[in-house]
Amino acid sequence: MEFVEQLKSQIDIVQVIGESVRLRRVGAGPRYTGLCPFHNEKTPSFSVHAQHQFYKCFGCGAGGDVIKFVMEIDSLPFWEAVKYLAERHGIPLPKRSEAADEETRRRGVLYEMHELALEHFRQTLFGPGGEEARGYLQRRGGTREVAEEFGLGLSESLPASATRLLQRRNYAPADLEASGLVLLRNDGSGFFDRFRYRLMFPIHSEMGKVIGFGGRALAEGDEPKYLNSSETPIYRKSHVLYNLNRARKVVQEAGYGVLVEGYMDVIGVYAAGVRNVVATCGTALTAAQVRCLKRHAASVVVNFDPDNAGAQATERSSQVLLEEGVRLKVLQLSGGLDPDEYIKAHGAATYLQALEGARGYFHWLADRARGRFDTKTPEGKVAVFQFLLPAIHRMPEKIDRLSVANDLAEYMGIGQGMVLDEFRKAAAERREQKNRAREDNVLDPNEVLLLHALMSSAEARAELAPALRTMEGVRRFRSARVFETILRLAESGAEVTLSAVEARLDESGRALLLGVLLDDELLREGVSMEQASACLRRMSAGEHRLGRDHLRHLIRDAERAGQMEEALRLMSELQELEREG
Repeated sequence: MEFVEQLKSQIDIVQVIGESVRLRRVGAGPRYTGLCPFHNEKTPSFSVHAQHQFYKCFGCGAGGDVIKFVMEIDSLPFWEAVKYLAERHGIPLPKRSEAADEETRRRGVLYEMHELALEHFRQTLFGPGGEEARGYLQRRGGTREVAEEFGLGLSESLPASATRLLQRRNYAPADLEASGLVLLRNDGSGFFDRFRYRLMFPIHSEMGKVIGFGGRALAEGDEPKYLNSSETPIYRKSHVLYNLNRARKVVQEAGYGVLVEGYMDVIGVYAAGVRNVVATCGTALTAAQVRCLKRHAASVVVNFDPDNAGAQATERSSQVLLEEGVRLKVLQLSGGLDPDEYIKAHGAATYLQALEGARGYFHWLADRARGRFDTKTPEGKVAVFQFLLPAIHRMPEKIDRLSVANDLAEYMGIGQGMVLDEFRKAAAERREQKNRAREDNVLDPNEVLLLHALMSSAEARAELAPALRTMEGVRRFRSARVFETILRLAESGAEVTLSAVEARLDESGRALLLGVLLDDELLREGVSMEQASACLRRMSAGEHRLGRDHLRHLIRDAERAGQMEEALRLMSELQELEREG
């Protein structure tokens, strides 16, 4: 693991995390904060410590070093995250890491196979057999430049074109089957292509690696119309958004993302100049996909098809977006056109105007309610109220909820107080849950100071360790395992670093340690030996007090039992303890 420590020492965790999370520096210190990429939150509880090179979320408990972050954010195994960071920062990898384990080897092979398939499909599209596909693309407004930028291609109509390409490279049958690019025949006699005569859309990870494909049927009557790669070791559909690898920086700059339904919608909107556009990859929107997008901006405009199926998909997706704390608008284009068709019919400038005028989600949903329920009847009003209220509860900003409460009361012809009462009930439940979570995570102030001191210097460890070893109070700390780990490491003569301590702790221990090291006041002012010694004195006094109380209790029990000799012995112990205190 020497190389891993060397790698971490040469990488700035703030820079790496800053590409996925909008970080803000806290004062002039080493701490940065931002919205956690791993759970839904409105107020930043995610911290990055530049000096100790770790991150910690006080909301969900996520934490670790730069390698752990890359593993979590991109769903990579350990050695692949190491390899990615090393290659990206120009740090040579030791030979042993090239085949660190079977999973890493296979993922590397699958990436390679997808790159080969990408080039094969691209050459087919722009070769002699691609005229019909190029014509379709042109009719949909796709230029050669757009096709090149998105890496579009064409799968041949032959049953085993891509299969033969991969077999010529001598890939193992198990790797071929795992790739998702080919399928095993029912009788087990060989493989054939998954994609046949389809316009091919490569799907990339956020890091820009090809991990799958979506294929649009070109032959009349060929079903399904869109066929997507199956789940593979490198492709998890529920965690990937199409075009996020290109769009993420623009999403950060614009402060919002545009979510559309299909590949061609993305390409049409992108070509119109809206570069912060993404789509799901043939699946219903998931919380994991929303978190991928929310890492870059907390606002989204949903622009699905305007038909009934599109409206239902908007409702479902909006629920997920709101539950993940995203501020939401909905763009419904006129004329029953999807985004790609609308841009071709009305031009990019008109689409941009429509995008700027996107409505708040509640107002779009209220229009949906009008079409569903008779608001002139009491029953209809109750139905509307029940239909709209859950969506309002999910809105992340209080000011938005209050504004919508006014609109809802006016819309239904009821008092605003009734709506606000419902809001207050929900808010009280949320506060109670948060308070319970905080109480569960409170540490003793002495515990925090002493842990900080032990991690800060060898001098502090040498001076504090003997006393801490004898104190019963340390064994009662929530972080007793952390104290024990630090003290043992110091006593062994090894260097006490954050990485070394973390490696010897379980998940809860790591979370406690990282939380302590990110205490704002201690980060600003540090912990002096005088403060640490004062902690020891307070703890010692507390232990003496507990000892005296315990002896008094035993003396009373002995006296009640008529054991006078035992009572006298205990009194002698108490007097000795009081003299020491």
